[in-house]
Formats: sequence, structure tokens, C-alpha cells
Amino acid sequence: MDSSLPSAAVSTAQPAASAAASAASPGTLPGARRAIWLKQLHTWHWISSAICLMAMLLFSFTGLTLNNATLIEAKPEVTRQKASLPEPLRVQLHAWAEEHADAEVPLPSELADWTNRTFPVDVRGKRAEWTPDDAYIALPRPGGDAWLRIAVDGGAEYEATSRGWISWLNDMHKGRNTGAAWSWFIDFFAIACLVFCITGFLILKYHAAKRPSTWPVVGFGIVLPAVLALLFVH
Repeated sequence: MDSSLPSAAVSTAQPAASAAASAASPGTLPGARRAIWLKQLHTWHWISSAICLMAMLLFSFTGLTLNNATLIEAKPEVTRQKASLPEPLRVQLHAWAEEHADAEVPLPSELADWTNRTFPVDVRGKRAEWTPDDAYIALPRPGGDAWLRIAVDGGAEYEATSRGWISWLNDMHKGRNTGAAWSWFIDFFAIACLVFCITGFLILKYHAAKRPSTWPVVGFGIVLPAVLALLFVH
């Protein structure tokens, strides 16, 4: 460097260099904000996909089994059990049947405990349909059905029907007789799928300029189900 340059020229060059360095900093680069946002989208996308993975496989498989239910043979298996109510409980049942006729209330605790010990079922808190002659409890479940009837004469009968694991998976898909916890999981899974789809769409948008086929493929995915629904679903 020529040491003979005027001091005024040096002092003028220093602010210019500072301005250039400031303009080149990551915070002010035109693509810096885009890169940060795209990185965040990728993070949300892979996290939501990881959460959705197993449930997406389950719901995709059961979508096939539900859509082709007529091609999948199911042979229900029925299990029946009978028992006789002890005399003290028979007296209590008779009194409850008279008191709660045409009502829907759970079995008294002593009777429920005996039922749980006698049959492979938990009836505590389950609503029973009472008549002067008996108490009937419907026990629907995924992939099958069950019921329990206890007559005032002391006869108790339990019946369970199983339609196989495909039917069980189909009912899990539909949330049929699966309880509150599974219903909450389906809602959580649906939200995760929304995040997965929305972030995927935004990532496509960012890369569309370098991939000309992006929007035609997206458009085809939107138009195809709409056309099928309008023309073939009545």
C-alpha cells in the first residue's frame, strides 16, 4: 500500500468498507430470512412426519381394508358364559330392580365386584338398563360386541363376539367404541397431519422455481379428487 496516500482518502475509504461489511452481514442478506424460515419449515415438517409415521401407516392400511371390506372375510367368534348369583346378591338385585325399573344406573358395587370376578369384563361405572326382571349392560368394543344380563331369579349370562383383528383395526380407524383417550389421540394425530401437509406445501412453494413440475403435480392432486367426486359420486 502506498503510504503517500492523503489522510483524507484513507478516512473516506474506512467508512465505505464498514458500510460494505454491514451490507454483507447475514442479517441483511436478501436470502438470509428466507433461509431461516425454510430451515424452520423443514424442522416442523420432519417433527410432524415423525409423529404421524406409525399412525399414518395404520390409517392408510385400514383405509384399504375399509374400502375393500366386502373382499375380506370375517368369521365372528362368539363366547358365552353363565353363572348363578349368590343368594344375598340375588336379594339385593331384586330390590334394585324394583327401585330402578326403567332407569339406567350402574350395578351396585357388591354386584359389580361379583360380576368382575365371575366374567372377563369390568362393569364398574357402566350404565345398566333396569327392568323389574333383570339388568342388562351393553358392552360394545372395537372389533366386536358384548353384553351382560343378570336376571332377578339369579341367572347371569355373558356373551362376547369377536370379528377378528381386521375388524378391530377398522373400528380403531373410525374411533368406534374406542373411548376418550383414543378420540383425543385421533384429534392430536389430525393436527400433526395438518402441520405436516401445510409445511410440505410451503416447502414446495420455496423450491417451485427450480422444479417446474411442482405446480402441475399439485394441481393434479387437487383436481383429480374433485373431478371424481363431482362426476362419479352420487
